Amino acid sequence: MTAALDTLHRIFGFNDFRGVQGRVVDRVLAGQSTLAVMPTGAGKSLTYQLPATMLEGTCVVVSPLIALMHDQLRAAEAVGIRAATLTSVDQNRAETRGRFLDGELDLLYIAPERASTSDFRELLERGRVALFAIDEAHCVSEWGHDFRPDYRLLRPLLDRYPDVPRLALTATADAHTRADILDQLGIPQDGLIVAGFDRPNIRYAISPRDNTTRQIADLIAETPGPGIVYAQTRAGTEKLAEALAKTGRPTRAYHAGLDPEVRARNQADFVASEDMVICATVAFGMGIDKPDVRFVAHAGLPKSIEAYYQETGRAGRDGDPSVAHLFWGAEDFAKARQRVAEVEPQRQAGERQRLTALAGLVETTGCRRAVLLRHFGEQPGEVCGNCDNCLNPPMGTEATEIARKFLSAVFRTGQLFGVGYVEDILLGKSSERSLINGHENLSVFGIVDGEEAALIRPVARALQARDALRANPHGGLEFGPAARAILKGEVDVTLVLPPKRERRRKGKAGAAEANPVGDPLFEALRERRRALAKEGGVPPYVIFHDSVLREMASVRPGTLDALSRISGVGARKLDAYGEAFLSTIREFE
Repeated sequence: MTAALDTLHRIFGFNDFRGVQGRVVDRVLAGQSTLAVMPTGAGKSLTYQLPATMLEGTCVVVSPLIALMHDQLRAAEAVGIRAATLTSVDQNRAETRGRFLDGELDLLYIAPERASTSDFRELLERGRVALFAIDEAHCVSEWGHDFRPDYRLLRPLLDRYPDVPRLALTATADAHTRADILDQLGIPQDGLIVAGFDRPNIRYAISPRDNTTRQIADLIAETPGPGIVYAQTRAGTEKLAEALAKTGRPTRAYHAGLDPEVRARNQADFVASEDMVICATVAFGMGIDKPDVRFVAHAGLPKSIEAYYQETGRAGRDGDPSVAHLFWGAEDFAKARQRVAEVEPQRQAGERQRLTALAGLVETTGCRRAVLLRHFGEQPGEVCGNCDNCLNPPMGTEATEIARKFLSAVFRTGQLFGVGYVEDILLGKSSERSLINGHENLSVFGIVDGEEAALIRPVARALQARDALRANPHGGLEFGPAARAILKGEVDVTLVLPPKRERRRKGKAGAAEANPVGDPLFEALRERRRALAKEGGVPPYVIFHDSVLREMASVRPGTLDALSRISGVGARKLDAYGEAFLSTIREFE
């Protein structure tokens, strides 16, 4: 490992490995196949990039998205690693093949679809492969939340090279999915390394939807830096982007229906920006590795806890404080259950379990982080101190009786009407429709008043989240499988009433301000970074992260040798940018 540490410092500018990186690299260099489960931002790519520079031959990296490959390619080349992509959009494919055959590549990125072709197999046979790295490895498992059939075709290719180690990497895999990945990719059981799932720098918050645009606009106003807003439809991304532009922050929309040139430009603008908000469908984010995203907002329910963890994990990859805020509504659960009903029968039980787990996360009065970590098999403490429930505990109120009244009203009105009509019946509000239907003669008409009245809407939302109520195709409510136990008094219903949210001052939502101490040298270094990034045609973070600039501003190195001791300044970046940053520092002497 001495050689590995020397390489780590020379190429990446780090003095030591983080977390389990060292264990993974050690196994790879020893020729042992490994599945590494590491949280987003833990430095998964380094575990194959570093060995690729030390081993004889090329590391073949299987990655699911072209945009992600190109982003990783930029980052690898920035530190001096010889890398290339072989994708359908690359114009230099012949050159890349030649570089591979001549042994001039440390890394070759490909998509799983290409990896299984006979043409690619023949290319590999003519070159030298040192390592197979399978990124986003949960895509190989039908139990995973993002199953990709083409990942299932990798095993025959891997088996053609029994002496070449395999490194599978993922941030989101529960115990069942991990076992399936090991089996599908032919990695031994003792090759599993789990780093843990905690992202302590992310502040988790979940709120019922109540004017989503205003809620997200408030979050944007409070949180400086780039952000991602996930909407559930293509039209929703465009509508939100237009509305949120009124906050004064630059905004863009991103979805598969946009003109390819527009979509590519919007993504490039976001990647290069230090304050832009992009409104996107959930596929966005897998294709980038932008480390300085300060917040992720969900304008609706994600597919599962695994998906939520992965999507929120796109915030704060640089380790600085960040925010993940989910806004949900009862109709989200209705739509989700409809999706479950449409998947293959053999997958429905697993999807229902995922939805139930997600309901537990949004309804809990306890620590959000603890619910997340327990889902992935960890045993966290009861309080994390960095989620909405820990920082501002919600009030739980007994609501079994009002829940039974609501269910009774749904039943007695024929399971045909929506929340608003049922609410009016319970409150005793007369209308032409209630008179025509004869519902004013029902025993449930007007049985709710006083303080209970304010609980009707939250109860309706909770009953839908618990699958005690479902929305029919016409918007009416009907009983779900959990209704009977509540009506019979076998299950209690406790409502989570979030505390009143006080508007915070700008920059106080939990995400870090880039320059918390107001150091003018730091701002000057950022300006120098912007100029160099524009000149080089790369995003600013590819040059240096904010944390590196903060250390420069604090230490104020006066020589290249002193600058090289700043964490994150490797040899290639020292040569390329060292004098430029030193000249800026000297201006403040």
